[in-house]
Amino acid sequence: MRHTMPPGRNEAAWRPETGTLLPADSIADRRRRMWALAAILLLAFVVRLAAAGWWQHRLGERLFGFADSESYWALGQRVAEGEPYAFGDDKVFRTPGYPVVLSAPIRMFGAGPEGIWAARVEAAWLGLLAVGGVWCWARMLFDDRTAMMAAGLAAIYPGAISTSTFILSEAPFCPLMVANLVLWTRAERAGTTGGRWGAACAAGVLAGLATLMRPSWLLYAPFALALGMFRGGPWRPRLELAAAMLLGVVLVMSPWWVRNRQAVGRFVPTSLQVGASLYDGLNPKATGASEMSFVPEFAAAERAQPSGDANIPFEVRLDRRLRDASIAWAKEHPGDVIRLMGVKFLRMWNVWPNEPAFSSWPLRVAILLSYGPILALAIFGAIRYLPRGWPYILCVLPAVYFTLLHTIFVSSLRYREPAMFGLIVLAAAVLSEVSQRGTRNSELGT
Repeated sequence: MRHTMPPGRNEAAWRPETGTLLPADSIADRRRRMWALAAILLLAFVVRLAAAGWWQHRLGERLFGFADSESYWALGQRVAEGEPYAFGDDKVFRTPGYPVVLSAPIRMFGAGPEGIWAARVEAAWLGLLAVGGVWCWARMLFDDRTAMMAAGLAAIYPGAISTSTFILSEAPFCPLMVANLVLWTRAERAGTTGGRWGAACAAGVLAGLATLMRPSWLLYAPFALALGMFRGGPWRPRLELAAAMLLGVVLVMSPWWVRNRQAVGRFVPTSLQVGASLYDGLNPKATGASEMSFVPEFAAAERAQPSGDANIPFEVRLDRRLRDASIAWAKEHPGDVIRLMGVKFLRMWNVWPNEPAFSSWPLRVAILLSYGPILALAIFGAIRYLPRGWPYILCVLPAVYFTLLHTIFVSSLRYREPAMFGLIVLAAAVLSEVSQRGTRNSELGT
């Protein structure tokens, strides 16, 4: 049965799954919560700045700790300087979202150490936005107590801190992904067609922006919308929501698609690194980790003997060559593909780091003692709350989606961290319920 919210009531106090209203809050209570939220956001910002300082100190003379960071920074410089968007000879090497974000600190502080530190400060602000988004998400699904707990967990969870410490695309992606899911939840609960279309289209816009940061998000909306069609209820609201959301995605992505067509003469939905990424995950030497030393060998072979029309841009031909080689190997070795899927699954959801550079015992213990309890609580929360309906299922779908994706491509702890934000919401709901029961039992005991 679908319950209708009484007119003039605060949406945050209305629980559609039960048809009940929470008690009205006093102005003083609301002010206390706002001050508590401000304190949590300040904590989130400070710990991210501290983590950025620690990481930069650990790097020493090096500017970056990851090869991906160097390519993002180089592209950010080209955007900042108004030069054609290209990485070397490659015109569609990466989607432009994160380089555009990096171009702001580069313009203001230059491309040296000062600019890099400014970019880390920028990432800390983006991390604060992700924490705020988690608060909104949990408040929409549950209540203020859960929202505060969820924000607190997101503020101090080491994996969430890491997403806004490194010069990597997770920094802007995570707040955009969370905002995408918040608006998706609002669209699901909209009582009018106009409200549903507006929220869903805005969610699609955010999904498109998130895809421009991390191309792996491109298929999430079609994946989740397709699954959502199989739930009960009338079809029309679901079709309206899907159409509006996909419209938002197309509106944001279209300029990039048009630009790519002009640059390489082909439709490229994200970038021309998909072939290399696929071969990285599926090849005779694959281990589940990323190891891209094969690229120069394939590039030399493609230059020596083009695999297609020589008038087709080299990066297009190289992408196809790597993709075709990966698919051919996978077809011939299905057993190895299945084995690698298991290895990648374990790498993604491991209780401590896979990489030796991050495997010090203090770091292992910190990840184990933070990630382990959150995952356990989230699993319990999924069992308890997912039967309430689709908005709650959205909390776990990113984890399902990224797991499926990275059992094909390479896998590491890095790729689970965005999905942890939804799991944190469910974990906080369990903690909130337990604490409320404890409070009631204590009051009854007295």
